[in-house]
Amino acid sequence: MVEDISYGIFDHLDQGQDDLAAHYEDRLRLIEAYDAAGFYAYHLAEHHATPLGMAPSPGIFLASVAQRSKRLRFGPMVYCLPLYHPIRLLEEICMLDQLSGGRLELGVGRGISPIEVGYFGLDTETAAPMYREALELILKGMQGGDLTFKGEHYQVTDMPVTLRPRQQPHPPLWFGLSHPDSTVWAAQNGVNVITNRDEAGSRQITDRYRQEWQTAGNDAATLPRMGMSRHIVIAETEAEAFDIARRAYPIWRRSFYQLWDRHGMKPINVNFPESFDELATLGQAIAGTPDQVASEIERQANASGINYFLCRFAFGDIRYDEAKQSVDLFSRYIAKS
Repeated sequence: MVEDISYGIFDHLDQGQDDLAAHYEDRLRLIEAYDAAGFYAYHLAEHHATPLGMAPSPGIFLASVAQRSKRLRFGPMVYCLPLYHPIRLLEEICMLDQLSGGRLELGVGRGISPIEVGYFGLDTETAAPMYREALELILKGMQGGDLTFKGEHYQVTDMPVTLRPRQQPHPPLWFGLSHPDSTVWAAQNGVNVITNRDEAGSRQITDRYRQEWQTAGNDAATLPRMGMSRHIVIAETEAEAFDIARRAYPIWRRSFYQLWDRHGMKPINVNFPESFDELATLGQAIAGTPDQVASEIERQANASGINYFLCRFAFGDIRYDEAKQSVDLFSRYIAKS
């Protein structure tokens, strides 16, 4: 396999079965499998008013993840900062980092969907400065002491900060991006990044990140993680893997597009084709035997320049046993090869 690459998990926690409590429990059982398999981290999306995201309050689910795992790092990808009061979120972040013994990975963003943000009475023009202020306030609050902050959207004066994160000065930061220009801030601030772009788009991002990292005077040996996520299904035979993927993907895609379709809008900077085979042809999904999947991951990692590969094992109506099979085969034949 590719040298100097680590593996993680990305999860929308999209609707997969009618019994939501059972759905949560199955996912937590998978968390235990991710932990045992040695994945670096579990990254959970935040979405609202859509079956794409059944964990609209990711911190609540991640508190369970903290208790059901021992080594696995985890975090939101991302907290949609304008949808929280930053003081409340600051305290929750500190709690999660302490509860997990310092395993929190802190993904931050403004919220990619104007529809979802709109349900909270915000628009994208307002959300952007709110995001920047909220992040500044949260990072300042993690320094401890009395917190004073005066911004356009948030103000606080001499508030005693009684909680600190276990990781100092703060948990590692993560940012989702789709354009190379977004790497400038990330590289200047040592922020890890994740993209859903194809190989060519991902390569533009990783090349630009490395350039900005060196321009800032940083050592290449300390380069943050630059990740790319893919739908992954592994089975003993190629036919079985594709049968599972072809059944589950349209359900996941329907959840992905449901809110956009309801409002007659198109998703921003992303397009998922109707069939899994088309998605696999684009290189944005991989299914097959362990050898086939390993070979394709190696090819894509080399082509894209990433150092972090995120697997999306559970999507659509994939059952626990089917996802667990992918995890076990990945752990046995790919991650350790």
